[in-house]
Amino acid sequence: MAMPEAKTVAPPPEDLNLNNIVAKQFDKAAAHLKIDEGILAQIRKCNNLYSFHFPVRVDGKVRLFQGWRAEHSHHRKPLKGGIRFATHVDEQEVMALAALMTFKCALVNVPFGGSKGAVRVDPYRESPEVLEKITRRYTFELAHKNFIGPGVNVPAPDMGTGEREMAWMVDTYSTIHHEDLNAFACVTGKPVSQGGIHGRTEATGRGVFYGIVEACSREDDMSRLGMSLGVAGKSVVVQGLGNVGYHAARLLQVEGGAKIVGVGEYNGCLYNPDGIDVDALHAHRKKTGYIQGFGHGCQEFDESKACLEMSCDVLIPAALENQITLENAHKVQAKIVAEAANGPMTTAAEELLLEKGVFILPDIFLNAGGVTVSYFEWTKNISHMRFGRMAKRFEVGRDHRMLDLIESVSGEPIAAEQRETLASGPDEVDLVRSGLWNTMSDAYEEMKRVCDEYADVDDLRTAAYIVAIKKVATSYEQLGIFP
Repeated sequence: MAMPEAKTVAPPPEDLNLNNIVAKQFDKAAAHLKIDEGILAQIRKCNNLYSFHFPVRVDGKVRLFQGWRAEHSHHRKPLKGGIRFATHVDEQEVMALAALMTFKCALVNVPFGGSKGAVRVDPYRESPEVLEKITRRYTFELAHKNFIGPGVNVPAPDMGTGEREMAWMVDTYSTIHHEDLNAFACVTGKPVSQGGIHGRTEATGRGVFYGIVEACSREDDMSRLGMSLGVAGKSVVVQGLGNVGYHAARLLQVEGGAKIVGVGEYNGCLYNPDGIDVDALHAHRKKTGYIQGFGHGCQEFDESKACLEMSCDVLIPAALENQITLENAHKVQAKIVAEAANGPMTTAAEELLLEKGVFILPDIFLNAGGVTVSYFEWTKNISHMRFGRMAKRFEVGRDHRMLDLIESVSGEPIAAEQRETLASGPDEVDLVRSGLWNTMSDAYEEMKRVCDEYADVDDLRTAAYIVAIKKVATSYEQLGIFP
């Protein structure tokens, strides 16, 4: 009698829900902590979600749009998080991104709670006039429900939005609250002329650069990976040449001396083992709308995710979430995956990569440059004082006196160009970059200390969550909100 064939059971589908992924990451870290389960449950949950529809008249017809604003945690005020314009967005994604903002802010010691907002719209298919109507009406809806304000909830740019949208938001809010002296602090990421800060546009990408530099400067981590110290000469692949990916890639190439060998976009990617000139490619993309046709010895691929499988030292996913999954994680060849985007990797994919010995720089650390500089901008708006204004002339004068002393002691004149460089004094952008680098360095040190303290914690994501959860729990305890 023939034996029946064994039935093969297909593995369950991978969970791609970003909210669930963030919850699993939280739970993994929380399991190491001796914190009251009720407090952990409070930290884990999203406190508020405002979901609404609003009408906008377009070409004589009324169109209905859906918007969200999630408030994950009120342990610090105000709450902070970007505004996303995209067609794929939903409430699960908004809540997940709000949670990431909570933990991101806590990790880098930025005193904000986590929030996030979105409108379901394709910003690349709508005219500027329509986008302005959408942005202003969305802002009005938030103001009506007290979901925006300099001491309440402070939005910022995110996918599909930028300085222009933030200018529209601050103008709408300040029109409604014309008596509020701090109205311009209701959003960050504004144009400098509208109360913004120098260095904000590049901030997230520069934070990615600083984070990678910090990781590559640690002898223990680099020796374990069989890599030399520093970013110079390392091969890098970037997925997503938007604001974050472009600035990260450019800084790694220009300031770090790394070699950008691959660039991916939504409709394809390029590879050149000899290196790609990021600025030239960015100019080509700005002119044509595509990275295809760039030439310069680049090999073109039609598949957008092919860049994730390219041979390189550092892979930077700087596009959407869920880019590295069980379908392609085993094909990742990079030794370091630097998460410039929010949630670019699934839980199962991360486990597979960690087993392979891949070093992962987590999103809640590496993506924190934007909110850090947003904090600087918000502080500037609240204080009504430009950074460096009070001290620059004094510091320039002091430096000139020191150079005069050096000349008198050495008997050698200092060239005018050298003198100008050495005694220039810090501008606002210099102070912003200095503060950002110090912030990223301190956060990296905190994660490494957790790895040393907990024998069973050997990945930076879990370490980052442990640092963040401890800080949020301490804030809740000190606030005395648990009677």
